[in-house]
Formats: sequence, C-alpha cells, structure tokens
Amino acid sequence: MITLAAFEEIIDASGVAARIEAMLPAGVRARQLRVRTLLAGMCLAQADHRPAHLTRVHQALTALGEDDQRRLGVIADWKDGPHLLTYRQTERTFGLVADALGKDEPDGLPSGPLQRACDDLLEASIAEQFKNGSRSLAVDWTGLESFSRPPAARGGDCADPQAWWGHRKNNLLRSQDELFYGYYLSAGIMMRDEGGPAVPELARRATVSSCRHDPVRAFAAVLTAMPAAGIGLGDILDDSGYAHRDAHAWAIPLRTAGAALVQDLHPHDRGPKGTHHGAIIANGNLYCPCTPRTLLELGPLARTATSWQAADHDRKTSELARYKLGRLTADDQDGYHRVACPAVMAKIRCPLRPSSMTLDRGRPEILQPPENPQACCAQQTITVPPEVNAKTRQKHDYPSAAWRRSYARRTGAERGFATAKDPATNDIARGWCRLMGLAPLMLFTTTLLIVRNQRILAAWNARQQDNARRAAAGLPPKTRKRRRRPLASLATGPP
Repeated sequence: MITLAAFEEIIDASGVAARIEAMLPAGVRARQLRVRTLLAGMCLAQADHRPAHLTRVHQALTALGEDDQRRLGVIADWKDGPHLLTYRQTERTFGLVADALGKDEPDGLPSGPLQRACDDLLEASIAEQFKNGSRSLAVDWTGLESFSRPPAARGGDCADPQAWWGHRKNNLLRSQDELFYGYYLSAGIMMRDEGGPAVPELARRATVSSCRHDPVRAFAAVLTAMPAAGIGLGDILDDSGYAHRDAHAWAIPLRTAGAALVQDLHPHDRGPKGTHHGAIIANGNLYCPCTPRTLLELGPLARTATSWQAADHDRKTSELARYKLGRLTADDQDGYHRVACPAVMAKIRCPLRPSSMTLDRGRPEILQPPENPQACCAQQTITVPPEVNAKTRQKHDYPSAAWRRSYARRTGAERGFATAKDPATNDIARGWCRLMGLAPLMLFTTTLLIVRNQRILAAWNARQQDNARRAAAGLPPKTRKRRRRPLASLATGPP
C-alpha cells in the first residue's frame, strides 16, 4: 500500500497545488478542502483500487486517521465545533479546479495550465535517481471511453460534447476496428537507452485529447516541450501509426527538438519511393541506383521467424547497407547534409569509380553501371535537403538487426497501458470515471499514472534488493520462469 506521505511529497515537489490555488476565485468563506488535499485524496482513491468517482475521493479522505484529517483540513474547527468534510465540499472544490484548468471554449484539447500541471505531477512521481537515467521514451495511444452516451443519430447534444467517435483494436475474431465514444490517452514510458542501464518503466508524459483530434499531433506538442523544461529527448520509439503521419505532424518537430526516431514504417512507406539526383529513396535512406530491387523491398522480420530465417534476413540487410550512400556531415541549421557514393566510401566496387575497383572482391560489384550517370554517380558528394526522407529517416537502417533490437524496446508502451487497464488494479474501461469533460478525466488519469509509477518503483526496488541479497549469498539473479501445469496435476486436482 502506497502511503499518504509519498503522495504529499509528490504534490509538494510538483508545485501544482499552489499554482492552482492562485487560479481559484476567492469566496466569502474560506474553502475547507484545499487543492493539495484534493489531489492527495484522488491519489489515495486510485491507490485503493477505487474508480475515479468523487464519492470515492471523499471516502478516502474521511477514512484517514484523525491526526491526518486535522492536518489536511478534512476536519476543521467551526464555530459550532469540529466539522467533517462533506461530499458537497469535495464536489465544489473539484469543480472549481476543473473550471480553472479548462478552456473558456472547450475544443477537445487540454489547456496550457492543465497540461503543465499534469506534466509536473508525473515528473515529480519519478524518483530522483532515475530522472537522468534514461532519455528514451516508448510512445503509444489507447482509447479512453467517456461515460456519456453518444449523441443521437439525428443530431443534438449529449452529456460530454468534447468527446467524439474513435476507433481501437480489439481481440475479437473480426479484423475491423471497434468504435467507441470518448478520448485518446497518449503516454510516453521511460525505457533504457541503447547500451545504458535498465530503468523502471515509468510514465513520464501523458495527455488526453478528444477523438476529433489526431492523437499524434496532440502528443508531439507535449514531447517537444520537454527540452524547455530541462529534459532532453533521446530515442523516441513509436509504431507505424506515428511514422505514417505527415512529416510536419511528428517526425520534423521531434527531430528538431533533438529526438532520434526509432519507428516501424507503414507498409505504404516501405520500399523505393522515388529518386534524388539519381539515388533511390527507400526506407529513410538514399541508395545506389544499381541496388538490387529485392534488397530495397525487404520488410521487417516476421515475429514467427526461425533462427535461420533471422540469420538470412540479417545477411540481406547487411548487404543492403553496402549500397547506401554514406553520410559525411551532420544537418546544418537549415537541415541540409551531404552524402557520398558507396563506391567512394569503399563499400562497393563500381567501374564509374576506378579507385573502388582495387578493393577486394568480397564487396558487391556493379556489373552494369548507368549509361548516363546522374549527380550521385558523377559527383564526389551530393547535398540532401531536409524534405528528402523527412518522414521516414530514423536512427538505424530499416529493417536491419540493429533497428530490430532497438525497436524491441517499444513494447514498454504496451506494458504501460496494460498495467493501467488491469482489472486487478484500476480498469479504465467505461464507468471508471463518470465525470464529463476533458479536464476532470485528464486529472484523474494523471493521478492513476502517478499511482502506477509508485507501484512500478516499489516492485523495482524489491527486485533490486532481492538481487542484492542473492548476490551476497553467491546465488545468480532470479529469472522469470514460464509457469506450466502438467496434465497430471489437472487430473488429480480438486473438482
């Protein structure tokens, strides 16, 4: 069980409570429930596996010990004697907070103060020793259903007009997506850097947006604001749903903010996609015009691939890398860089580059060079403008073994949502939060992720202590074993 002191420390470190208090109107009589106490009650309700209902928040606060209740203002001294916080007071304070953080004209996107408050709360929930432990984030979005019924087919209003129709994957036999009425929850989960130490998979950034809006564009603004807060961006691990967006919606803003993309390409973006000065544009790189077509059309390795199929796939991607134009310079201020022919880089043999013909015959050789060579074959280097491969360019060659190992970290985003949707803890299915509007739903979602981070940290610390104890005893670290029940145990078990 996560303690009240842990939540109070997070709220105080974020500085959110004081900022929100300054935004609330001053009433004739002082409010008994302060914003700091309200946020602590929301966290306590989520930590106790309760749904995101204000009645549950009130129950969590009134279930505290008398000393804590007096310290937090749950019990206040009125002129008639001690007064216990009522549900109406809880509802009133939460309504003031939601109105202060919401927009005057709601449009389905969080306001600046709301997003900053949620960012600061999540950042404060990360232990100090892990804040600089990794800069890599695995990102994804999921459906967050509203409790409101959708508007009628003939038109009209509904209880939650900011929500809208969205689609999500399902586990049913049919292949089409499932429609739902609500919002998209986007989150970035901390993952270890390449070659770096392991870190707990903590939710570092999150946002909620109406299904009227593109969740990719909504979350890109959240991630690109991190460097201004002193948090550098490293590897951003995303699937083809992000990579297939327009370059100005995802790839360009993140690359400008200093991120390195590691992403799966959409089938429509794979393979040859035109030329630049004669060089073939494919999978985020430029290749020699004589590159074999079968190599350019290589796709990612199937999940069911055997070891020998993986070895053969890696051999082909290594051969494809021989034909790639070599990068000579980093991007300048305008995004331009220069590349050179692979024969000039001593990766292949080509008659158009006589010096390359002295290389050993273990390298690929161009047997039929172009009759009318273009700039990529005639010049020593060519300049590549930023619009070439703007959407598909990434950290590793796609779909090489290095890319596959790096992209495997993206499953942390799936695990992050799995823990948030686990019915044994907090199931964010329809009915989990019965409040309408984006601001109330986003505040409760943030407190849920704070509780989730504390659970992940507790499990991480317990595992590290167990490994240290086993190391002191001369035992190897405990490994996770797949649980198997033999058929005999089922036959002899209780009915």
